[in-house]
Amino acid sequence: MIHPSAIIHPGARLGVNVEVGAFSIIGEHVEIGDKTVIGPHVVIAGRTRIGCDNRIYQFSSLGEAPQDKKYAGEPTCLEIGDRNTIREFCTFNVGTAQDVGITRVGDDNWIMAYVHIAHDCQVGNRTIFANNAQLAGHVHVDDWAILGGFTGVHQFCRIGAHTMTAAGSVVVQDVPPYVMAAGNTAGPYGINAEGLKRRGFSPEAMLALKRAYRTIYKSGLMLDEARTKLKEDVVGHPEIQPLIDFIAVSKRGIIR
Repeated sequence: MIHPSAIIHPGARLGVNVEVGAFSIIGEHVEIGDKTVIGPHVVIAGRTRIGCDNRIYQFSSLGEAPQDKKYAGEPTCLEIGDRNTIREFCTFNVGTAQDVGITRVGDDNWIMAYVHIAHDCQVGNRTIFANNAQLAGHVHVDDWAILGGFTGVHQFCRIGAHTMTAAGSVVVQDVPPYVMAAGNTAGPYGINAEGLKRRGFSPEAMLALKRAYRTIYKSGLMLDEARTKLKEDVVGHPEIQPLIDFIAVSKRGIIR
Protein backbone atom coordinates (compact mmCIF):
# COMPACT_ATOMS: atom_id res chain seq x y z
CA MET A 1 0.00 0.00 0.00
CA ILE A 2 1.24 3.47 -0.91
CA HIS A 3 -0.16 6.13 1.42
CA PRO A 4 -1.74 9.01 -0.54
CA SER A 5 0.47 11.55 1.24
CA ALA A 6 3.72 9.81 0.22
CA ILE A 7 5.73 11.54 -2.50
CA ILE A 8 7.30 9.12 -4.97
CA HIS A 9 9.24 10.41 -7.95
CA PRO A 10 7.99 8.97 -11.26
CA GLY A 11 11.51 7.71 -11.95
CA ALA A 12 11.67 5.61 -8.78
CA ARG A 13 11.31 1.84 -9.22
CA LEU A 14 9.26 -0.06 -6.64
CA GLY A 15 8.85 -3.83 -6.61
CA VAL A 16 5.77 -5.93 -5.90
CA ASN A 17 3.89 -5.39 -2.63
CA VAL A 18 6.09 -2.52 -1.44
CA GLU A 19 4.47 -0.45 1.32
CA VAL A 20 5.22 3.26 1.77
CA GLY A 21 3.89 5.11 4.81
CA ALA A 22 2.47 8.57 5.24
CA PHE A 23 4.62 11.58 4.26
CA SER A 24 7.56 9.46 3.12
CA ILE A 25 9.61 10.71 0.16
CA ILE A 26 11.19 8.43 -2.46
CA GLY A 27 13.67 10.03 -4.87
CA GLU A 28 14.17 9.70 -8.61
CA HIS A 29 17.04 7.19 -8.63
CA VAL A 30 15.75 4.89 -5.88
CA GLU A 31 15.05 1.18 -6.42
CA ILE A 32 13.15 -0.81 -3.80
CA GLY A 33 12.70 -4.60 -3.91
CA ASP A 34 9.59 -6.67 -3.38
CA LYS A 35 7.73 -6.70 -0.05
CA THR A 36 9.86 -4.01 1.58
CA VAL A 37 7.92 -1.95 4.13
CA ILE A 38 8.76 1.74 4.54
CA GLY A 39 7.23 3.52 7.50
CA PRO A 40 5.96 7.10 7.69
CA HIS A 41 8.23 10.14 7.41
CA VAL A 42 11.11 8.24 5.78
CA VAL A 43 13.31 9.96 3.18
CA ILE A 44 15.11 7.76 0.64
CA ALA A 45 17.23 9.82 -1.72
CA GLY A 46 20.22 9.56 -4.04
CA ARG A 47 21.17 6.51 -6.06
CA THR A 48 19.88 4.04 -3.51
CA ARG A 49 19.08 0.40 -4.20
CA ILE A 50 17.21 -1.55 -1.50
CA GLY A 51 16.50 -5.26 -1.72
CA CYS A 52 13.51 -7.37 -0.71
CA ASP A 53 11.71 -7.94 2.59
CA ASN A 54 13.27 -5.03 4.44
CA ARG A 55 11.49 -3.10 7.21
CA ILE A 56 12.44 0.58 7.49
CA TYR A 57 10.93 2.47 10.39
CA GLN A 58 9.84 6.08 10.63
CA PHE A 59 12.12 9.12 10.42
CA SER A 60 15.08 7.35 8.80
CA SER A 61 17.12 9.09 6.09
CA LEU A 62 18.78 6.82 3.54
CA GLY A 63 20.94 7.76 0.56
CA GLU A 64 21.60 11.41 1.27
CA ALA A 65 24.88 13.13 0.38
CA PRO A 66 27.85 12.15 2.56
CA GLN A 67 29.00 14.41 5.35
CA ASP A 68 32.33 14.91 3.60
CA LYS A 69 33.54 18.33 2.42
CA LYS A 70 35.25 16.70 -0.57
CA TYR A 71 31.94 15.48 -1.96
CA ALA A 72 31.06 17.42 -5.09
CA GLY A 73 27.84 15.75 -6.17
CA GLU A 74 29.37 12.71 -7.88
CA PRO A 75 26.83 9.96 -8.76
CA THR A 76 27.75 7.64 -5.88
CA CYS A 77 25.48 4.99 -4.39
CA LEU A 78 23.96 3.26 -1.37
CA GLU A 79 23.16 -0.45 -1.60
CA ILE A 80 21.10 -2.30 1.01
CA GLY A 81 20.44 -6.04 0.74
CA ASP A 82 17.51 -8.20 1.85
CA ARG A 83 15.63 -8.81 5.12
CA ASN A 84 17.18 -5.97 7.08
CA THR A 85 15.46 -4.23 9.97
CA ILE A 86 16.30 -0.51 10.13
CA ARG A 87 14.78 1.23 13.13
CA GLU A 88 13.90 4.86 13.80
CA PHE A 89 16.13 7.85 12.97
CA CYS A 90 18.86 5.90 11.17
CA THR A 91 21.06 7.74 8.64
CA PHE A 92 22.96 5.95 5.86
CA ASN A 93 24.90 8.06 3.34
CA VAL A 94 26.02 7.31 -0.22
CA GLY A 95 29.71 6.75 -1.00
CA THR A 96 32.36 9.12 -2.28
CA ALA A 97 34.59 9.24 -5.32
CA GLN A 98 37.62 8.96 -3.02
CA ASP A 99 36.70 5.33 -2.26
CA VAL A 100 34.70 2.72 -4.20
CA GLY A 101 31.77 5.13 -4.43
CA ILE A 102 29.31 2.73 -2.79
CA THR A 103 28.14 2.38 0.79
CA ARG A 104 26.93 -1.21 1.27
CA VAL A 105 24.79 -2.94 3.87
CA GLY A 106 24.30 -6.69 3.36
CA ASP A 107 21.49 -9.05 4.36
CA ASP A 108 19.68 -9.94 7.60
CA ASN A 109 21.08 -7.09 9.67
CA TRP A 110 19.35 -5.78 12.79
CA ILE A 111 20.01 -2.04 13.02
CA MET A 112 18.51 -0.21 15.98
CA ALA A 113 17.52 3.43 16.41
CA TYR A 114 19.81 6.39 15.72
CA VAL A 115 22.52 4.36 13.97
CA HIS A 116 24.72 6.27 11.53
CA ILE A 117 26.50 4.50 8.67
CA ALA A 118 28.73 7.01 6.91
CA HIS A 119 30.00 7.16 3.35
CA ASP A 120 31.85 4.18 1.87
CA CYS A 121 31.19 1.86 4.81
CA GLN A 122 30.89 -1.84 3.99
CA VAL A 123 28.64 -3.79 6.36
CA GLY A 124 28.30 -7.55 5.99
CA ASN A 125 25.47 -9.92 6.92
CA ARG A 126 23.69 -10.78 10.18
CA THR A 127 25.23 -7.94 12.16
CA ILE A 128 23.57 -6.19 15.10
CA PHE A 129 23.99 -2.46 15.69
CA ALA A 130 22.55 -1.38 19.03
CA ASN A 131 21.13 2.09 19.58
CA ASN A 132 23.36 5.01 18.61
CA ALA A 133 26.20 2.91 17.18
CA GLN A 134 28.09 5.22 14.82
CA LEU A 135 30.40 4.39 11.91
CA ALA A 136 32.68 7.05 10.46
CA GLY A 137 33.59 6.88 6.78
CA HIS A 138 35.29 3.90 5.11
CA VAL A 139 34.64 1.47 8.00
CA HIS A 140 34.26 -2.26 7.26
CA VAL A 141 32.11 -4.45 9.52
CA ASP A 142 32.26 -8.17 8.83
CA ASP A 143 29.53 -10.80 9.24
CA TRP A 144 27.96 -11.53 12.64
CA ALA A 145 29.59 -8.55 14.37
CA ILE A 146 27.69 -6.93 17.25
CA LEU A 147 28.19 -3.27 18.11
CA GLY A 148 26.99 -2.26 21.57
CA GLY A 149 25.01 0.90 22.13
CA PHE A 150 26.89 4.18 21.65
CA THR A 151 29.86 2.43 20.06
CA GLY A 152 31.85 4.85 17.91
CA VAL A 153 34.16 3.53 15.18
CA HIS A 154 36.95 5.70 13.73
CA GLN A 155 37.23 6.07 9.97
CA PHE A 156 39.04 3.32 8.05
CA CYS A 157 38.75 0.82 10.91
CA ARG A 158 37.67 -2.77 10.35
CA ILE A 159 35.50 -4.81 12.71
CA GLY A 160 36.10 -8.53 12.21
CA ALA A 161 33.54 -11.33 12.02
CA HIS A 162 31.91 -12.64 15.21
CA THR A 163 33.20 -9.72 17.28
CA MET A 164 31.34 -7.81 19.97
CA THR A 165 31.88 -4.34 21.40
CA ALA A 166 30.63 -3.20 24.79
CA ALA A 167 28.34 -0.20 25.16
CA GLY A 168 30.17 3.09 24.85
CA SER A 169 33.26 1.63 23.18
CA VAL A 170 35.45 3.97 21.14
CA VAL A 171 37.18 1.92 18.44
CA VAL A 172 40.23 3.55 16.84
CA GLN A 173 42.01 0.41 15.57
CA ASP A 174 40.92 -2.84 13.94
CA VAL A 175 39.10 -5.46 16.03
CA PRO A 176 40.20 -8.99 15.00
CA PRO A 177 37.63 -11.73 14.38
CA TYR A 178 36.07 -13.39 17.44
CA VAL A 179 37.35 -10.74 19.88
CA MET A 180 35.33 -8.77 22.44
CA ALA A 181 36.32 -5.10 22.75
CA ALA A 182 35.47 -2.46 25.33
CA GLY A 183 36.59 0.90 26.61
CA ASN A 184 37.72 4.33 25.48
CA THR A 185 39.86 3.62 23.65
CA ALA A 186 38.69 0.06 23.06
CA GLY A 187 40.94 -2.81 24.09
CA PRO A 188 40.58 -6.63 23.87
CA TYR A 189 38.64 -8.58 26.51
CA GLY A 190 38.83 -12.21 25.40
CA ILE A 191 36.91 -13.98 22.66
CA ASN A 192 33.18 -13.75 22.09
CA ALA A 193 32.62 -17.21 23.54
CA GLU A 194 28.87 -16.96 24.07
CA GLY A 195 28.29 -15.68 20.54
CA LEU A 196 30.42 -18.45 19.04
CA LYS A 197 28.58 -21.07 21.08
CA ARG A 198 25.23 -19.79 19.82
CA ARG A 199 26.48 -20.00 16.23
CA GLY A 200 27.47 -23.64 16.54
CA PHE A 201 31.22 -23.47 17.04
CA SER A 202 32.40 -26.70 18.62
CA PRO A 203 34.09 -26.78 22.05
CA GLU A 204 37.32 -27.80 20.29
CA ALA A 205 37.15 -24.82 17.94
CA MET A 206 36.47 -22.44 20.80
CA LEU A 207 39.40 -23.82 22.75
CA ALA A 208 41.65 -23.33 19.73
CA LEU A 209 40.47 -19.74 19.37
CA LYS A 210 41.09 -19.06 23.05
CA ARG A 211 44.63 -20.33 22.60
CA ALA A 212 45.03 -18.15 19.51
CA TYR A 213 43.85 -15.14 21.50
CA ARG A 214 46.45 -15.85 24.18
CA THR A 215 49.12 -16.14 21.49
CA ILE A 216 48.24 -12.70 20.16
CA TYR A 217 47.59 -10.88 23.41
CA LYS A 218 49.16 -12.76 26.33
CA SER A 219 52.31 -14.48 25.06
CA GLY A 220 54.58 -11.45 24.87
CA LEU A 221 55.34 -12.21 21.24
CA MET A 222 55.65 -9.46 18.64
CA LEU A 223 52.72 -9.50 16.24
CA ASP A 224 54.74 -11.01 13.37
CA GLU A 225 55.96 -13.73 15.73
CA ALA A 226 52.39 -14.38 16.89
CA ARG A 227 51.26 -14.74 13.27
CA THR A 228 53.99 -17.32 12.66
CA LYS A 229 52.86 -19.26 15.71
CA LEU A 230 49.23 -19.12 14.56
CA LYS A 231 50.22 -20.53 11.17
CA GLU A 232 51.56 -23.57 13.00
CA ASP A 233 48.37 -23.90 15.08
CA VAL A 234 45.96 -23.57 12.15
CA VAL A 235 46.60 -27.20 11.14
CA GLY A 236 43.54 -29.03 12.37
CA HIS A 237 41.85 -25.79 13.42
CA PRO A 238 40.78 -23.87 10.28
CA GLU A 239 38.82 -21.41 12.44
CA ILE A 240 42.14 -19.70 13.20
CA GLN A 241 42.77 -18.81 9.54
CA PRO A 242 40.48 -15.74 9.55
CA LEU A 243 42.58 -14.33 12.40
CA ILE A 244 45.78 -14.80 10.42
CA ASP A 245 44.28 -13.27 7.29
CA PHE A 246 42.82 -10.32 9.20
CA ILE A 247 46.09 -9.42 10.92
CA ALA A 248 47.96 -9.68 7.61
CA VAL A 249 45.87 -6.98 5.94
CA SER A 250 45.17 -4.71 8.93
CA LYS A 251 45.99 -1.12 8.01
CA ARG A 252 45.37 0.64 11.32
CA GLY A 253 46.80 -2.13 13.49
CA ILE A 254 44.73 -4.25 15.84
CA ILE A 255 43.45 -3.15 19.23
CA ARG A 256 45.93 -3.83 22.03
